[in-house]
Order: sequence, then structure tokens, then C-alpha cells
Amino acid sequence: MSKPEKANLDPKNFKPAIVYTIYIAAPPEKVWEALTSAEFSRQYFSGHAVEVDQRIGGAFIMRTPDGALHISGEVIECEPPRKLTVTFNVNWPALVEKLGPTLVTYEIEQTGDAVKLTMLQSHDRDISDDILSGGRTGWPAILSSLKSLLETGNALTIQMQPPERMLAALKEMGIGTP
Repeated sequence: MSKPEKANLDPKNFKPAIVYTIYIAAPPEKVWEALTSAEFSRQYFSGHAVEVDQRIGGAFIMRTPDGALHISGEVIECEPPRKLTVTFNVNWPALVEKLGPTLVTYEIEQTGDAVKLTMLQSHDRDISDDILSGGRTGWPAILSSLKSLLETGNALTIQMQPPERMLAALKEMGIGTP
């Protein structure tokens, strides 16, 4: 097997700040499709559509339910159906400039009749717990909804807002939010 391709950004310079692992009763190919398909993501990601150009350097885009750009990035690693690493840049003024890029990695591993899905949110610098509270609140809900959708055919409806402590920390740093 050949070594996976990687884009210019080196994931080795990033350390995980948030890591979640879940087990899903679905084949790896179905989990991969759910992570990379706008049709699937709209169902479990609160109406957000994920668009992935599945090649190194390809675009990673997430659109809000009304079609507006919410997150943009680039595919850094792509090994269907085992691993996807993307830059995950929220479309908020000055966020990437002040906090640096975020890498999100999905690792999919067959374990018996299930798939072990590990999601890592990594940064190339220290990020405060207040800022990370957004991901620590959102990722469990998103991944739980994904699991539910793949196992039962029904995604969870979880109403969420960015944590106040995260918004306050961003404001203190001079980072505006939409």
C-alpha cells in the first residue's frame, strides 16, 4: 500500500485539543459517506452541508442551512474510507488570524461489527479552555447525531448555541462573531 498523500500543511505541528471516539454499527464506507456528503451532513449537522473535494489540496466547505459559507478549509490527508484531515476555518472575522488554523481529523477503523470513529480537533498553538468550550459542546452532539442517523435512520435534533464563555473569550480577544 502506498503512503497517503499530504498537502503542504504538516499535521505533525498540531496537537489535539479535543478528541472524541465513538463506535457506530455501520460499515466504514457508510461512515465516510456521512462525513463527506452534503446530503448526509444536512441530516445530522443541524442542516449544515459539508462539501469535500476528496483530493489532497481539495476544498472543504460547510454551508449553513440557508447556503451561506460557514467553514472553509483544505483537504490535508485523504485515505477513503479510513482517514480525512481538513483545515476547519470558521468564517468569523479575525478568528483564524488570531487563533491560527484548526485541523479536524476523522479516523475510521473497523472493529468487529462496528466502526471506531475518532475525531480530533488539533491546533498549532495553545488555545484556552474558554475558546475550546465551543468544540467541546458541539462535537459530542454532532457525533451522537451522526451515530443515531447511521444506526437508526433518524438524526437527533439538538438545539445548540455557542457557549457564552467562548463568545466572551473571543470578544475579549477582539474577535467579532456573526
